[in-house]
Amino acid sequence: MSDYTKYTKQEMQAYAIAKNIKENQIVIVGTGLPLIGASLAKRAVCPSCHPIVESGLMDCSPVEVPRSVGDNRFMAHCAVQWPNIRFIGFEANEWLHDADRLVAFIGGAQIDPYGNVNSTCIYGKGDYVKPQTRFTGSGGANGIATYCNTIIMMQHQKRRFMEKIDYITSCGWMDGPGGRERAGLPGNRGPQMVVTDLGIMKFDEETKRMYLAYYYPFSSPEMVQENTGFEIDVSRAELMEGPSPDIIKLIREEIDPGQAFIKVPKD
Repeated sequence: MSDYTKYTKQEMQAYAIAKNIKENQIVIVGTGLPLIGASLAKRAVCPSCHPIVESGLMDCSPVEVPRSVGDNRFMAHCAVQWPNIRFIGFEANEWLHDADRLVAFIGGAQIDPYGNVNSTCIYGKGDYVKPQTRFTGSGGANGIATYCNTIIMMQHQKRRFMEKIDYITSCGWMDGPGGRERAGLPGNRGPQMVVTDLGIMKFDEETKRMYLAYYYPFSSPEMVQENTGFEIDVSRAELMEGPSPDIIKLIREEIDPGQAFIKVPKD
């Protein structure tokens, strides 16, 4: 018999995602944990939210977990099937009308204290032309980070949380207060939080610098600082309660029963 009282770090992360989606919010998701979290939000936390994907599909509610944003399983239970260009226009239109109903999930390889994300390359001993590692790049993340409020997904490691990242693929708060405006970006949009496998980081209203807002039952403020490559304020941190057995059962039996994105250890 399955034990739903125990949960993995990834399941906690998916639950944290779901808890930070609001009623009636339009949520840009990709695949992986953001999709699991958004599906959980739609089914159990805030049913009025509307997940959308950059391939142009709106108000998605897939029965099976799609493997990509072009997967037909996304199309089967969505409200509208737009072409991709309409999706891009939708992002810009939300900003032009100063609507505050859209939030988007992005990720990357590196992040700095102001929420700037690198998903382009790691220099190592090289440079942009000859980097140590080359990634797939922005995809739609740069446009999303420009026009939308974002929630950033990361694994919490020192090599990812850096004082200075090698390349800014997706803009955060740039270099602090007024940084986005100086770069010609909308100042009323930006990263809202970073959800990791150790906790939830938010950004100070005055300094725009990252701080620890919540840690999990299996982590601690000390653990977060130890795995962060820069000094992070942990004085405001609160404990976030873990998911109930019903939530874990829903993830494992209905949302991701094939363990496409969340692997469950065998008993």
